Amino acid sequence: MTTFTALTTMMGKPAAQAMSDAMEGMQPAPTGVGVFEVEDDSGLWEVGGYFEAAPDGASLALLCATFGAKPFVVSELPETDWVAHVKRELPPVEAGRFFVYGSHDVDLLPDGRVGLLIDAAMAFGTGHHGTTLGCLRAFDRLLTGGEEFGDVADVGCGTAVLAMAAAKTTDANVIASDIDPVAVEVAVVNMATNGMGDAVVCVTAAGFDDPALADAAPFDLIFANILKGPLMMLAPDMAKYAKKGGFAILSGLLNEQADEIIAVYARSGFNLVHRDEIVDWTTLTLRQET
Repeated sequence: MTTFTALTTMMGKPAAQAMSDAMEGMQPAPTGVGVFEVEDDSGLWEVGGYFEAAPDGASLALLCATFGAKPFVVSELPETDWVAHVKRELPPVEAGRFFVYGSHDVDLLPDGRVGLLIDAAMAFGTGHHGTTLGCLRAFDRLLTGGEEFGDVADVGCGTAVLAMAAAKTTDANVIASDIDPVAVEVAVVNMATNGMGDAVVCVTAAGFDDPALADAAPFDLIFANILKGPLMMLAPDMAKYAKKGGFAILSGLLNEQADEIIAVYARSGFNLVHRDEIVDWTTLTLRQET
């Protein structure tokens, strides 16, 4: 089956989010829409959609005119190799022991670093955004502190870069989930690209809503790099599926949203261990104490 993507950039989060919301109402409807900040202090945001049929050009042009976006770039992506068609050559990212790089920089992997080969495609989590970078730094901090993990979940995994980081540095059973089936496809491709085989189980699920996650629980570590709203709704499930003494690394949060999330998770038995701010984004490391 052929997949289509439509990608544009625009200034400012409110306009990008409004554009994303409007795209949901297109016909043919997208199977998923994502909003991504370009972390270079330019103020640019990317808005992208996935389609099972070619998106209507007139509708896309109207959206651009309405929200002040650049013209959409539409790509037709054969199922067998669609990731390769939407690569964006981004520079490598260093996060503690981790080195996230694209195939164009394969020769730059330093000795002694944990390499994570992620080609930038239509799933989020390349390490360039402050949220993914913050999660990798938080995980590296726990490893440096001597923490060990037997069972790890990456909820809302995107490219599954966090799940891959866990699988490459621990002997844990690792499971990754995303509500977007295209992201899960990307995750599976990334496992193969990194020579990891089935080191990470990848499932399509909203939150913890899959038997594979229930069967694998409780977890020593749960990554959830999503958004404030879903994180708030997931707090009770986080408490249910985390081991006592287990950790949660949460991101997708603007700095001003972090205190509210800390309070919500405190009511579910999590205490703050560390918070890290990168540009406008905060990553929280929490521990289940009850």
